[in-house]
Amino acid sequence: MAIQNQAVQSTYRSSNSDPVPSRTAALVLSVVVLLLFATACSSGPQGPQPGTPGFFWAAAKETWSAGDYVKTSEHLQRILATDNEFSARARAWDVVISAGLAQAYIELADVYEAGARANRNNPTPFRKEVSTLRSVASSTAIQYTEDMHKFLAANKETEVLLAFAFPAGAVTQPAALKRISGGIVIQDSERELLQKAMMQRGVLLSVCAAVGVPDDSAAAQEKMKGGEVKLPRDMFLLAAARSMQSQSDLFTGNKLDQPARLKMMSEEALEVVKAVTASKETKAIEDKIRARMKKANIT
Repeated sequence: MAIQNQAVQSTYRSSNSDPVPSRTAALVLSVVVLLLFATACSSGPQGPQPGTPGFFWAAAKETWSAGDYVKTSEHLQRILATDNEFSARARAWDVVISAGLAQAYIELADVYEAGARANRNNPTPFRKEVSTLRSVASSTAIQYTEDMHKFLAANKETEVLLAFAFPAGAVTQPAALKRISGGIVIQDSERELLQKAMMQRGVLLSVCAAVGVPDDSAAAQEKMKGGEVKLPRDMFLLAAARSMQSQSDLFTGNKLDQPARLKMMSEEALEVVKAVTASKETKAIEDKIRARMKKANIT
């Protein structure tokens, strides 16, 4: 900066020594001033560096706004790989997303299964979708289970902060579901749009459940109009216990028949129930979990 100031002063002295200011000197002065301005601007605040938790947090907000919740979860998982200033917020956020995505895959697979039964002449395309979707649902449900395990261990506050905006999507089922369940094969382009709509619907319903107003998107949006919302921990955990109990059905003999995963998700769901103040509802959820485990001969 000192060298640049000397250059400005030298140019200024040279220009004043002539009766008529030199155009060249004036041009040089202008260039130097622009360089000084550019240097000052470049020394201003910088955005988060790529690969840092702050970078992934900003990326998660961007993909969330775009309605790409699979990508949002990927960004949040990168944050959760280390303990940092964003971890607590990212953990609660990712729990909500994982729950919603898992439920969406499960519901979509069930619809294709109904389509396979309806289209007896050509059930193969439907069965392929069932296999693919249930495989993805399985891995997503296990991620959700692991997310909840880490959440219980790390988040002991009486309130849970949801540090994200209200999501896109609609709680109503996409019209294409009725055609699929009736045995009608849809085009690839429509299938992709349907899957995106179901992912958004699943996450939206997960958010509604988390804030204590299941299936009521208008009430959930009102609760989240400030952009962030603090929830009682019991409310958040109770929603998780309900969804885990429901989603564990994926691993029963009627579907994937994966007793080890059924046991894992059921036992974690029981831990979540234990962390909630006892009530008639917690007792009902626990009874359903244990009944499913008993039916599968899991002890």
